[in-house]
Amino acid sequence: MQKVLITGAANGIGRETARAFSRNGAQVAGLDLDAAALTVLAMELPGFRGERCDLGDAADIGAAVPRALDALGGLDVLINNVGIAGPTARIEDYDPAAWEQVLRVNLGAAFHVTKLCIPALKRAGGGSIVNLSSAAGRFGYPQRCAYSVSKWGLIGFTRTLSMELGEFGIRANALLPGPVAGERMERVLAGRVASNGSTLEQERTNALRNQSLKYFTEAGEVAALAVFLASDAARSISGQSLPIDGDMHRSV
Repeated sequence: MQKVLITGAANGIGRETARAFSRNGAQVAGLDLDAAALTVLAMELPGFRGERCDLGDAADIGAAVPRALDALGGLDVLINNVGIAGPTARIEDYDPAAWEQVLRVNLGAAFHVTKLCIPALKRAGGGSIVNLSSAAGRFGYPQRCAYSVSKWGLIGFTRTLSMELGEFGIRANALLPGPVAGERMERVLAGRVASNGSTLEQERTNALRNQSLKYFTEAGEVAALAVFLASDAARSISGQSLPIDGDMHRSV
């Protein structure tokens, strides 16, 4: 039975990933700031352990991760999923405090959580780390500078993890979703409407304009790819950045 820790597990891709691993027979623990949503998920998934954690706070991470690892009794798979979008604004108008917050959550949490989890993965004799980057991590993203920088950073983090941990049988890969259907995407579109003076339908069309497949990826599809990367079928895949974006040609 795999022992899996997921950050940002209460909603969106994180929640679907918890469900997917649980259906696959894994024991799953999740970290999230939304304690109520974690409680709901625990009622749904047998054996799920939720830990409330502010993933933008290194001290909170330092307390929550050991509790989660103790509850799991070890670790085989780490999913660094947590992320926030930040404001929609041009660089010259971007709030410096928002810049710091986005990098602290999107990139800092991956570092702090992974650092604490590596010893457990080594004790397990190997395992898999999956980092949730984004199409913004290979194309750039106008009006979302901090988000894009954080997602580019996760690519470098993934490559470095793979090189450092390969000798211990620990693999690291990154997933790069394009637009994902759900509440978060709707908020992003609404932000673009407010910034650009456009309509919601115009922004929805624009979001899909640079994809060959004209629909948003479902969170469950991203979760299924994470389950695959953590499986023995993917034992020779490491250090890779895998798009799941409907064949996106550029971010906007």
